[in-house]
Amino acid sequence: MTTRSVSPPLPHSLTPPLIWLRLCVFALILFLPVFAPAQQPAPAKCRVETVQWQSKTQGKLLPYNVVLPLDYEQNKTAFYPVLYLLHGLTGRYDNWTTFTKLSEYAAAYRLLIVTPEGNNGWYTDSPVAPADKYESYLVNELIPDVESRYRVLKTRQGRSIAGLSMGGYGSLKFGVKYPDKFVFAGSLSGALRAAEWTDKTFSRAPFFGESLMKAYGPTDNQTRAANDLFKLINALTPEQIKALPFLYADCGTEDFLLASNQDLAKLLTEKKIPHEYRQLPGAHNWLYWNAQVQEILRLATARLSAATGK
Repeated sequence: MTTRSVSPPLPHSLTPPLIWLRLCVFALILFLPVFAPAQQPAPAKCRVETVQWQSKTQGKLLPYNVVLPLDYEQNKTAFYPVLYLLHGLTGRYDNWTTFTKLSEYAAAYRLLIVTPEGNNGWYTDSPVAPADKYESYLVNELIPDVESRYRVLKTRQGRSIAGLSMGGYGSLKFGVKYPDKFVFAGSLSGALRAAEWTDKTFSRAPFFGESLMKAYGPTDNQTRAANDLFKLINALTPEQIKALPFLYADCGTEDFLLASNQDLAKLLTEKKIPHEYRQLPGAHNWLYWNAQVQEILRLATARLSAATGK
C-alpha cells in the first residue's frame, strides 16, 4: 500500500490570496509618505502690533493697529508708504485684522498699514459733543504720531487712505478736504450721504440715527455743510480738482447703499474728476470687504509707487 504525507491545510487567514493582500497593504503603508502630496507651507503673514495711544484732542484712549511690512525689522534703513484703513459704524480699530486676512494679503506689499479707532464718530468734529473730534484727531494727531513712531514716508506721495461704510465716507471726505495729505483715497460700500441723514432717515435703526445726530448736529448747520461729500465735490474749482488724490469707490449690487455710490460716480464723471468706480456682486458684509480690501492694497500701492517713483 502506498502512503503519502499530506500537509495540514493552511489556516483560512493565511491562504495565498489573503497573504498577498496583506503584503500589498504593508507596502502601501511603508511607502505612503513617498507618494503622499507634500503639505503646502503656511502663507506668510505680516506682524500686527497695537499702539495704546492717548488722544490729547479727545482726552481718551484711541488705540490703533499697525500691520508692518515683512521686511520692516530687517531693513532698518527703509522708509515705507502708509495706508490708513478706516472701520465702519459700530466697528473698532481691530476689525480689519480680525475679520479679514489683511495681515496675509499685506505680505505681498512693502506697505505699512494703520487701522485707527474711530468709534461711531463719522470721522467728523461734532458740534454737539465737544470731546468728539474725530476729524482733527486723525489729521492732526494720528498721522504725526504714526510718523514719529514708524519709518514711514512723511509726504503726500507716501500716504493713502481707505475704509468701509462709515470709513469709506470718511476716507473720501479726507481725500477731498485734505488733498495735500493723500495721493489715493478709496471707499468700500461707502455711506457717502452721511452728512445729509438724520435720525428720521433710519427710524427703524435708532442707534444709526443717534450717531448721525451726535456727529453732525441738527439739519442745515455749518458742520453738515462742511462735511457733506457731495457739496464739497460740487464746490471744487478746476484748480482744486487738479490737486485731488486719485479717488476710488466700489459697492456691492445687493448693498442698501448702492444708489448713493452710483450718485457719487455720476457726480465725479460730470466734474471730470479722475476716479474709478466698480459695482460687483455682494452685500454690506465682511465677505465682500475681505475680498475687496485686496483691491485697495493693489490700487493704493500702484498710486503710491507712481508718486514716489519706487
